[in-house]
Amino acid sequence: MKKRDENSQPEMLEGAKLMGAGAATIASAGAVVGIGNVFSSLIYSLARNPSLAKQSFGYAILGFALTEAVASFALMMAFLISFVFRSKKEKKVSVS
Repeated sequence: MKKRDENSQPEMLEGAKLMGAGAATIASAGAVVGIGNVFSSLIYSLARNPSLAKQSFGYAILGFALTEAVASFALMMAFLISFVFRSKKEKKVSVS
């Protein structure tokens, strides 16, 4: 079995960081499905009872905002993983 050298550690961390950022963006697909579900339910409810249009629209906007907040949180996590968490090799910056 071949022994790992010290240079492979930062490369593995970089790969794991990129995989984590990619996994965090999967929540964006879930948010898209959630927003579609909110507005399809709004159309369905308006077709069944048009007199509650104003109240139903308020609830739909609330559902849209909460679903979009989840997508924004997932995007923020992806950026955090990508740009804030640095490996030891990247932290060594020489100022001359």
